[in-house]
Parts: sequence; C-alpha cells; structure tokens
Amino acid sequence: MHDANAGRAAETRVPLTASAVLVNPVGLHARPSVKLTQRAKGFAATIEIALAADGPWTDAKSPVKVMRVKAPQGATLHFRITGADGEAALAAMLALVHDGFGEA
Repeated sequence: MHDANAGRAAETRVPLTASAVLVNPVGLHARPSVKLTQRAKGFAATIEIALAADGPWTDAKSPVKVMRVKAPQGATLHFRITGADGEAALAAMLALVHDGFGEA
C-alpha cells in the first residue's frame, strides 16, 4: 500500500515551470512545433506550453495545438511540466528552445 501512495504523490506533485525566449528567426512555426512535440512525446510527464506565465496552457504533445500558439521570434515560451521524468523533460524542452530548434 505504501508504494501506491508514493505513486500518487509523484503524480500530484507541484509542476516544474521555466521559460525561454524563442531565438530562431521565425519563432514557433511548423517545423519547430513538430520538433517540440516529438521531443515532448519522448517523456511520460505532462508537458504544457504557454505565451504567458499564467496560461492559457497548451498540450506540448499535440502538433496541431502547438502550431496554433504561433509564437514569434523574441516571444517567451513558458513550460509547465508534471510527472516522474519532469526534470529531464524540462531540461530537454529548454535545450531545444535555446538551440533555436536547430535553425538559429
């Protein structure tokens, strides 16, 4: 029973949050959106993005929803991540943005 409670505690813990400025020339257009969702799908954690620290939040594992964000170069992309591999997921998302999605 102790193990089940530990699992529930991990699922309901406080989300990790961070932000990064989009440095690639065209912002979060189709190609970077796909790269972001592909990377996000590699993690079990729930990964959400927003253009403001208080949302609205978008599922980072949905290419269509991410493309609808339409964030331009220079915009700040906020991340909210919850789950067992959240720290690794957050590091991967931030690295992708800082690297300009390989386009900068």
